Amino acid sequence: MDAATAPEHDQRVEIRIQCLCIDTVDPARIAGFWQSALGWRRTFEEEDQICLEPPPGSPEDGIVPDLIFLKVPEGKTVKNRLHLDLRPADQSAEVARLRALGASQVSIGQGDVSWVVMADPDGNEFDVLQPLAPHELPPGHDALGRRITARP
Repeated sequence: MDAATAPEHDQRVEIRIQCLCIDTVDPARIAGFWQSALGWRRTFEEEDQICLEPPPGSPEDGIVPDLIFLKVPEGKTVKNRLHLDLRPADQSAEVARLRALGASQVSIGQGDVSWVVMADPDGNEFDVLQPLAPHELPPGHDALGRRITARP
């Protein structure tokens, strides 16, 4: 793309990411893991497709992309090219909770890092980050980096 056809950086683009699609041989099983892991709700379910969305009225509702689990005939064979980074309030407690739900800690050659690399029951890698330190938080945000809104 040349400068004449490239969009301006400050130009508003009328598009958004609606969902992140995850291929799986068993949508019900893997959607169940992520539903429990994130505390999200099922908003659509068929044998070959399940959609998860954040809880209604949560700060993420209508903002973050939905997760859609699509049935495919083949299992996962290589490292993910795209993964989720989860930001908990307590990293070690969250890692333990996710293990209890069926996740496992994995090594993908990451070395000594501040995050924990895990895999869901299908083997899809994801990271559990450390909580944001107080000095890393923008004004008006909680420990998870979410904007704090006044309650009526």
